Amino acid sequence: MKRTAAYPQPRHDAGATRVVGHAGGMLLTKTAVVTGLTRELSTALARWRKPLATHDPGKILSDLAITLALGGDCLADAALLRSEPAVYGMVASDPTISRLISLLAADAPRVLKAIDAARAAARTRAWLLAGEHAPDSGMSVEHPLIVDVDATLVTAHSDKEHAKPTFKKGYGFHPLCVFVDHGRDGTGEPLALLLRPGNAGSNTAADHITVLRQAFKQLPGRSATRPGKRVLVRADGAGHSHQLLDWLTGQRVQYSVGWTLPSDAGMLIEKIPDRVWTPAYDADRQPRDGAWVAELTGLLDLSGWTPGMRVIIRKERPHPGAQLRITDVDGHRITAFATNTTRGQLADLELRHRRRARCEDRIRLAKDTGLTNLPLYSFAQNQVWCAIVALACDLTAWMQMLALADADSARRWEPKRLRYRLYTIPAVLVRGSRQVRLRYAAHHPWAAVLIGALTTLTTLDST
Repeated sequence: MKRTAAYPQPRHDAGATRVVGHAGGMLLTKTAVVTGLTRELSTALARWRKPLATHDPGKILSDLAITLALGGDCLADAALLRSEPAVYGMVASDPTISRLISLLAADAPRVLKAIDAARAAARTRAWLLAGEHAPDSGMSVEHPLIVDVDATLVTAHSDKEHAKPTFKKGYGFHPLCVFVDHGRDGTGEPLALLLRPGNAGSNTAADHITVLRQAFKQLPGRSATRPGKRVLVRADGAGHSHQLLDWLTGQRVQYSVGWTLPSDAGMLIEKIPDRVWTPAYDADRQPRDGAWVAELTGLLDLSGWTPGMRVIIRKERPHPGAQLRITDVDGHRITAFATNTTRGQLADLELRHRRRARCEDRIRLAKDTGLTNLPLYSFAQNQVWCAIVALACDLTAWMQMLALADADSARRWEPKRLRYRLYTIPAVLVRGSRQVRLRYAAHHPWAAVLIGALTTLTTLDST
């Protein structure tokens, strides 16, 4: 009997070819051009370019950001871009990239400020081009722009500068992150990443204020101080502090912050009549069975806290096996948050606060885009690396917002899915009539999505 293999077994060799790998990465390069990110980086980092340098620092950082967006996790992974000059242009060598990172790290405070200024300028253009798909579209007091704050742990697998033991018995860093929420129809984009040692406190108000100051400077059309009631800041229980809430009140923003209940909360909650409890909502804004919300403000001693603060609590039946806490009442799980929002149903305000969990997804995606491991030794170098991670996340979010907003669910695709479905689509380089053209494989399942996205970006580039 003639035996056949389960898969085709063609002969193989290596040689010159016009096939381009990772040709779908043009989505990122076009986004960098359309938003002006590469141009803004080149202008902002001009003072760190040496007189006889061949490669521009802004182009190098842009290349590194695209490398991380494509799945790289170290400086050397830029070799993937270097091998495809038809798509990514001239890419600096590994020694040149390493020297630039060391040069930028030697002047880290000014460099980070310059990168942030370039990001803010590019973000303004990206949101302007996005129109109704931008996160600030239709922004009002009732529908504010949502800014989420959360911290995460990054493990250090070797001895790095300022790597410290963490509160979870690990070793590494404890960065504080701020993301702007794109809502249910989108993902989100980072506004600020503050790298901190692993032993940094979870609820350090000074760090929260620092990172929020940086985040407010990134908001297009908003003042860096006192952005106003059309901005909502959400945080978990780490934001429960007098200093942070006083500062947020001074900035005239809305806030929704996790609240730690006092030890006598059980007795206070028992005083709430049954008729006061309102059914809570699930993620689809439908009444959730076994969950209720009520306001606890009038029963608490809030002297010394900011005026106008409200405390809203939620009780629900815990899932089987859940461990109850001392503040839980009558077999119900009790959670609370504080807000200065005066309008809206309690269930809507509680659902709005609970959607803060999207920030954890944004952090997870940032870790899939270079934040999982800080590959460099010095703290300043890793600060520059975090800035590159933010650039990579920005590029991904802007690309989806500008090019994939009308595609079926593609704006919500995570980096792993984008890499598998779009970035790796093969193409052939065709030259003729004084033009260079990439001809993508028509048989690919998502080739039409890629072509449609590239056409949209090309149209935006001509505006």
